[in-house]
Amino acid sequence: MNIFAKKTMSLRTPYVYFTLFILILGLSSCVSKKKMIYFQGDDLSQDSILNTYAPKIQPDDELSIRVNGTDAETVKPYNLSQAVGQSSSTGSLTYLVDPDGFIDFPTLGRLYIEGLSTDELKKKLIKLLEPVVDNPIVTIRPANFRVSVLGEVNSPGVKNLANERVTVAEAIGMAGDLSIHGKRNNILLIRSTEGKYKRVRLDLTDTSLFSSPYFYLAQNDIIYVEPNKAKVNSSAIGTTSSLIGVFSAVLSLFFVLTR
Repeated sequence: MNIFAKKTMSLRTPYVYFTLFILILGLSSCVSKKKMIYFQGDDLSQDSILNTYAPKIQPDDELSIRVNGTDAETVKPYNLSQAVGQSSSTGSLTYLVDPDGFIDFPTLGRLYIEGLSTDELKKKLIKLLEPVVDNPIVTIRPANFRVSVLGEVNSPGVKNLANERVTVAEAIGMAGDLSIHGKRNNILLIRSTEGKYKRVRLDLTDTSLFSSPYFYLAQNDIIYVEPNKAKVNSSAIGTTSSLIGVFSAVLSLFFVLTR
């Protein structure tokens, strides 16, 4: 090999390294199909889905409670909106669970309800009302049930829910689904229980999620979707793009000056 050929090869070496660097970045940002598809596997059965879960009432929960019965006049004292002199055509006011887990219920007084499900509270109220109300019917709905969905979703934020039986999948759907950059097999769920926060990892790509005790959400749950490797790499490329541009310009100038 002559001197000119050796010099040409040595000059091309930086471009070769630069090209390899770009190719490595591109390959490292590729995501396999297996990491993108939800609920993989054929072992899902109805028996594996947790159908008995019911969120428990916590301090600061807001509840809409309505009492009905055979005699409309008899139930009036037990409905908050009527008890404060409002017309029966107005919507019922809500009960805020205090920090100690109590609500002040008309006529019945101060009731401890923390840790009960809404169904358990309904049964408790019916039992208390049966001696004084014919065929009492109690309707309870959460008024401020909400979860937060953050990170790599298309519409992050706090989601106010009308139904207390909401799954992780439904909450993510309300947030517009995961973005293409969301890590589907490592969703972080943060839940507050008795004043302590617990962190749980969930895998949306596996049907075992349906039998998880965290498949249904609790009040004030936080869902965080981490960025996948492709997003992290693209962010790194974005922050160093100016340096790559400068490097490319310097190489071009070097070749021009050494021709």
